Amino acid sequence: MARVYPQTSTSSSFSSTNSYMTMRKETFTLWMKSLVYHGNGCTVFDSKGHIIYRIDNYNRKCSKEVYLMDLQGKVLFSIRQKKLQVFGHWNGYKWSNDNLIEIPWFQVKRNGYFLWGDYLNYDVTLLGFDEAETNCYKIVGLQGKSEFKIVSRENKLIAEVKQKQSSCGVQFGDDVLSLVVEPNVDHSLVMALVTVYGLIQQRL
Repeated sequence: MARVYPQTSTSSSFSSTNSYMTMRKETFTLWMKSLVYHGNGCTVFDSKGHIIYRIDNYNRKCSKEVYLMDLQGKVLFSIRQKKLQVFGHWNGYKWSNDNLIEIPWFQVKRNGYFLWGDYLNYDVTLLGFDEAETNCYKIVGLQGKSEFKIVSRENKLIAEVKQKQSSCGVQFGDDVLSLVVEPNVDHSLVMALVTVYGLIQQRL
């Protein structure tokens, strides 16, 4: 049976659960299933097959509030949908390790210039940063498709999600995806944005 995670590692090992950034390109495998039996969510493997992140929605799908956790269950981000008259937006909160408080960290909102058709374009605003750092990411994809990219405002690739293939070119099922993150990028933030996109596409 083929393994759903990459067979070879092209990256440094995660020496601790606090290592969310590396100097090399990293490849992850997204299994759009929860570790909880009959539960909804997502499980993320690194290139060596170790579980790094997980989301457990239990018996709820398309929830308006989800939690991105590490393997031990420590919450890294909480993500909530803010419903407005038209599209609304998603707010991401980073959890403090010390006192377990939520810190507003990012907001994802659909770009008003791309409201029609199959093309999806979402602006990511980082909160609490210098003005020069805000609106620095975009999420671009196609309606109904699993593949999408996270790019900078200069259209530099930050991370990309594709349908996963085995080493011999055989595609896995629709619930197994490959995530490639560029060097020196916060993996947990990327996973939080991947989570938002999964919620938008009603995959979680």
